[in-house]
Amino acid sequence: MNQTSRTRPLAARLRPSRLSDVLGQDHLVGPEGAITRMIASGRLGSMVLWGPPGVGKTTIALLIADAVGAEYRVLSAVSAGIKEVRAVIHEGEARAREGERLVLFLDEIHRFNKTQQDALLPAVEEGSITLIGATTENPSFSIISPLLSRLTLFVLEPLAAETLTALGRRAAALEPSIADLPEKGLALAARLAGGDGRKYLTGLELVARTGGGGTLEERIREAFASQGMYDRDGEAHYDIISAFIKSIRGSDPDAALFWGARMLRGGEDPLFIARRLIILSSEDIGNADPYALTLATNTYLAIERIGMPEGRIVLGQCITYLASTHKSNASYNAINAAMGDAERHSRAHPPLHLRNAQTPAMKSLGYGKDYLYAHDHPGAFVDQNFFPEEVGERRYYHPSDRGREATFAERLRAWWPRRSKKA
Repeated sequence: MNQTSRTRPLAARLRPSRLSDVLGQDHLVGPEGAITRMIASGRLGSMVLWGPPGVGKTTIALLIADAVGAEYRVLSAVSAGIKEVRAVIHEGEARAREGERLVLFLDEIHRFNKTQQDALLPAVEEGSITLIGATTENPSFSIISPLLSRLTLFVLEPLAAETLTALGRRAAALEPSIADLPEKGLALAARLAGGDGRKYLTGLELVARTGGGGTLEERIREAFASQGMYDRDGEAHYDIISAFIKSIRGSDPDAALFWGARMLRGGEDPLFIARRLIILSSEDIGNADPYALTLATNTYLAIERIGMPEGRIVLGQCITYLASTHKSNASYNAINAAMGDAERHSRAHPPLHLRNAQTPAMKSLGYGKDYLYAHDHPGAFVDQNFFPEEVGERRYYHPSDRGREATFAERLRAWWPRRSKKA
């Protein structure tokens, strides 16, 4: 091995040269994988590869182009703009007229704004280029609907520990310094890498080349700890926001503050955190404390207006309140159950007494007949049916006995005693 190749990062030197050599994404590029079948069929379409960093998105994209014998161009949405995209599209149109195919690999496609993504639409629709986008963000939120509808979505999974260990064995065969690491060292590094192959290889290389004092376990842990505390586009982005939400749901304000601070210190967009708090306030707190949704929404607006670093104060207030208040997911479960019935009974019509009699003909058909106006009855309540006849009465909402929702539960039991007996 020459000196130049030895100076390249280990991850680059280990990049597979064939799709069959890719580790950990068998559902896509294994013998029966979706991408393997697509290539074999000869009908390669535009696609988006979604997954966390270090799981093979770039490698798979480039190997797809090689597998179909196509020229490819690589752009990153971080640095490229519409000018560069249009140049590739023009090249693709010229090649298409000659019966050739051009693949555009657009890394971090989620960073393109709506106008930039719009520029891709005609070329993708006409097939003058085959677009392969890669993203760490949920495409449903980061890619415009007209473009996403023209792409096949493939989800890449974090690499399992055993997959990373196998990758470590490949590295040991290529890099003598890693060959000296015992199997237990490769396995420990795999657990610390969080499913990220690039992070795994970088950590192994650091351990093998730096040496130093301490036990092997201490050296490995130190190497992986030194790779950064938080990557807002990477594995930590997903894991830490999960820990943050679950700490609030579990009513632990201290842990929630810690994970919130980790995200802020790592450069996370505070509005991203605020958006998640709005969702949580309805999903996990709901009517046990309806004020939670108001506070979370106002937190978002406040941060939008004052920015950082003062925005951390508002976030701190909101986090501690949401973690400390009553919890209920009853309204969340209720809308999900109702959505299921709405799909199953999509053609059900309201009973006649609930329909508006807007014309004499409609009135003659019984529209609005026997409707009971609630405000004409004691307590502004009267027992009548509001469901379609073919559906029958349902009970979706099961209020908890916590906070404000306990009052709702008592009131609904008094109003609808027969529904209270339903599971």
